[in-house]
Amino acid sequence: MKFRPPGLLVLPLGFAIALAGCGDSGTESAPVMDMMMDTAAESTAAAPEPVESREAIAAVLHQHTAVMASDEFEGRAPATRGGQLTIDYLVEQFSAAGAGPGNGDSYLQQVDVVEITATIDPMLRFSGAFDASPAYKSEMVIGSRHHESPVSVADSEVVFVGYGIVAPERGWNDYADVDAAGKTVVMLVNDPGYATQNPELFNGNAMTWYGRWMYKFDEAARQGAAGVLIVHETGPAGYGWDVVENSWTGPQITLAAENGNSHLAPVEGWITLETAQALFAAAGMDYAEMKAAAAEPGFSAVALDGVRASMNVETSVRGSSSQNVIAAIPGSARPDETIIYTAHWDHLGMVADMEGDNIWNGAVDNATGTAALIALAQLHATQPAPPQRSVVFLAVTAEESGLLGSQRYAENPVYPIETTVANINMDGLNTWGRVRDIVVIGHGSSELEDYLAEVAAAQDRVIVPEPTPERGFYYRSDHFNFARAGVPALYAEGGTDSRDNGNDWGVEQSEDYVANRYHAPGDEYDPNWDLTGAAEDVLLYFEIGNRLANESTWPQWYEGNEFKQSRDASAAARR
Repeated sequence: MKFRPPGLLVLPLGFAIALAGCGDSGTESAPVMDMMMDTAAESTAAAPEPVESREAIAAVLHQHTAVMASDEFEGRAPATRGGQLTIDYLVEQFSAAGAGPGNGDSYLQQVDVVEITATIDPMLRFSGAFDASPAYKSEMVIGSRHHESPVSVADSEVVFVGYGIVAPERGWNDYADVDAAGKTVVMLVNDPGYATQNPELFNGNAMTWYGRWMYKFDEAARQGAAGVLIVHETGPAGYGWDVVENSWTGPQITLAAENGNSHLAPVEGWITLETAQALFAAAGMDYAEMKAAAAEPGFSAVALDGVRASMNVETSVRGSSSQNVIAAIPGSARPDETIIYTAHWDHLGMVADMEGDNIWNGAVDNATGTAALIALAQLHATQPAPPQRSVVFLAVTAEESGLLGSQRYAENPVYPIETTVANINMDGLNTWGRVRDIVVIGHGSSELEDYLAEVAAAQDRVIVPEPTPERGFYYRSDHFNFARAGVPALYAEGGTDSRDNGNDWGVEQSEDYVANRYHAPGDEYDPNWDLTGAAEDVLLYFEIGNRLANESTWPQWYEGNEFKQSRDASAAARR
């Protein structure tokens, strides 16, 4: 599960160490090498054995999770010794499972990133009708993803653009009546559906992609804005100001870009609700009235007359590299058509000089999901006949830094995006046994849910929607980068309704994990875990993937989905 606070590109501990020059990609320690050599020896001695029962798959999950979540792997941070151990282990295990190199004759795809750190506190100053300099961290947080420094915005006009959304399929364009080029645009978080709770407007309470801060920043850049400020409110954001303050300050990581990210707006950030209210009042507007107007169709952007904004950001930039690991089973009839399973192999690493347990092992998040990739490779490789379509197993790096490994793949795909049939993502498997429910994150998105419903019914299970769709969890794991490119993407996970102990008990297990182990050193492997429920999920993912791999259908997004337009635009390539 992804409970991570949704701040910008949170820096993993181990990645920070590596970028600072403290990482070590030297030789593996003896225990890990012994495990890897034993597995390699087994793989050369015999073909992979079928693993079709829950118990056999649970054993595979235990085996690989124990290795990747061990202290030897040092928390699997990208660009560290532990990260390299993980990459080497995955290559060995995919080969042993019967899946060949997925990127030509290589299992690897390089992912170059940069760390951007403010060297002085960024400055935001309003002048004219509103004469104020909001305090960094407590009243505003701004930054820049540009690789060059300093970055400044001087004396720009300020415009309120509502929710900052352009959604042609919904007849919505907040920029229709304004030229945003060179201006500072101020906008609301989330989308009009959440604001009105009208199920006919956007997705009602459930957040759409248009409600996410990354969409808003990217759209503002497309409109030519120089500065972008989102007004934070805890309800529609789904998190408090402390998350903005903690996640958006300090080192930030983004993919390396040949243009130095010059296509993005120079300055992006947030202001508090109180700052926004004062800003609007100084411009002769009532914030609450403008917010209500922005949620109605036909809203027109409004200039904050007499107000100007200036901003300055100075940063240092350092680079590093990691790798996605890609394995594949080529299709026998239509190899260019692919089903792609994903899981992120990285976690938060370690801090060498920290007292006590200093390793964030990431056993559940996401050694379990990565182990499931290996189990799925073995399941597909041991079928009586090869799949008609290619089946790809993609273990991505730098998820914890902002889904960067999957972004790198989606923007530089090894297999054409337009003929990628579907993506199935795994991010944190159930460790407390079999459950009756399967939770669909982003419920109501695509026809992949029809496949899921049929397979779940065969397991005597039911599909349930995620309990908090307004928080936008669908946009916080690696499947999202496939969805954003138009590929129907399924993110489902075992629920809490335990077959042995009931739903209340299952909820307690989930809450205990979040409170005591999620993104903490306590997320460690336990040999007493009951992984039969996780194995049942793996069988479910396999059945969906296997069916897709051996038929000629193309699952579609449901009508009204924000990603359907991108998929429809590439329909000719699938004929």
